[in-house]
Amino acid sequence: MISDSPNTILETLECSFLKWRDFSLNDRILVLKDIREKLLKNKREYAHAITTDMNKPIKLAIAEVEKCAYLCDYYIENAAKFLENQEIKTGFSKSYITFRPLGVLLGVMPWNFPLWQVFRFVVPSLLTGNVFVVKHASNVPLSAKALENVFNVDTINFPIYKDLSIKSSEVANVIAFPIIKAVSLTGSEHAGRSVAETAGKHLKKCVLELGGSNAFIVLNDADLNYAAEKAVSARMQNAGQSCIASKRFLIHEDVYSEFVDLFKQKLSTLILGDKYDETVTFGAMAREDLAIELENQLEKSVAKGATIIAGGKRNGAFFEPTLVTNVTVDMPVFAEETFGPLAAIMPFKTIDEAIELSNKSNFGLGASIFTDNPQQLDNYLHLFDEGALFINEMIVSDPHLPFGGIKNSGYGRELSHFALYEFANIQTVVVK
Repeated sequence: MISDSPNTILETLECSFLKWRDFSLNDRILVLKDIREKLLKNKREYAHAITTDMNKPIKLAIAEVEKCAYLCDYYIENAAKFLENQEIKTGFSKSYITFRPLGVLLGVMPWNFPLWQVFRFVVPSLLTGNVFVVKHASNVPLSAKALENVFNVDTINFPIYKDLSIKSSEVANVIAFPIIKAVSLTGSEHAGRSVAETAGKHLKKCVLELGGSNAFIVLNDADLNYAAEKAVSARMQNAGQSCIASKRFLIHEDVYSEFVDLFKQKLSTLILGDKYDETVTFGAMAREDLAIELENQLEKSVAKGATIIAGGKRNGAFFEPTLVTNVTVDMPVFAEETFGPLAAIMPFKTIDEAIELSNKSNFGLGASIFTDNPQQLDNYLHLFDEGALFINEMIVSDPHLPFGGIKNSGYGRELSHFALYEFANIQTVVVK
């Protein structure tokens, strides 16, 4: 039995939905414009909340808020085109597809990008006509409060977004509540299985954006200096706490030694220091227990023969940028998701071997491949078990591109026009 507080919140949102679904798309877009304006007006306040919650350097927190505004811009510009009725030629007088909202959606959101992850779930489905209740991670309370503030603007007199302060153990009860029509979770594989089980039991749609152990592949004809610069960003972004961060670095044996030296050298471009200093680009992990978990993965891998060539030390929640060589596929730094600033580096001989190593993972979120001759990959790209492939670029999330994975990285897609349809009733209308 869920408590009275969530019950009241859900009933309030159900009433809000009946109003919000009657707004025209143009009127919803106007509200989104107000949300965007409020977001940018208060961006330093919201960024400060992120930094205080999870140690993200303030420079990167500001960038996260600005990226949320960029996402709003994308949907403000494109939603009308994406949600217009689609006429279908049939034997009937008229046939078309239209997109209707589902109702109150539940989001179970993570701490690593506490605003961005929520915005990319909420914004497209908000324009479809849904309203939202979000159970945020317990270690980002200021960010959760900021989100409720920014999504409820003065131009409408009812809430379209509410924060739900409950324990993880209570999520299943909320999913079961009839007012909840669907759920989106970004988080661990364990959490994804739990949410999927409950959603399936109650026949409710869910989207799961789970972990990743992305491969970063460097062929022997690649621009090594450029690839090494990208490698530092791809692994060390957000102190390595990103599902799309590259974690397994597969380097052609002809250029392996040179690349490893460059990678190690370019770690010096990271600027460490006070998280509230706007020049700092690398900070502590979000919690000490997360750093300890990464330390344990490293120690177990070293016991199996891995060699630390840079970093490797922990001080509280701070974990040094770390490079590890002599890696084998049975080591935790290869076989598990390492959610922190640790890069496992391995050589390969052929493209076929690189693909085999890349696919040797329970995850399938994305892979990056670096080469001066992208055409040589044309006959290989279909062999990768990934939701995304980036050639000569690190994996990024961009509003224009569908985002999501396969295998244990989850299912469903966020961003792009696909996100507008994930939580919509794709309704067929026929007139004879």
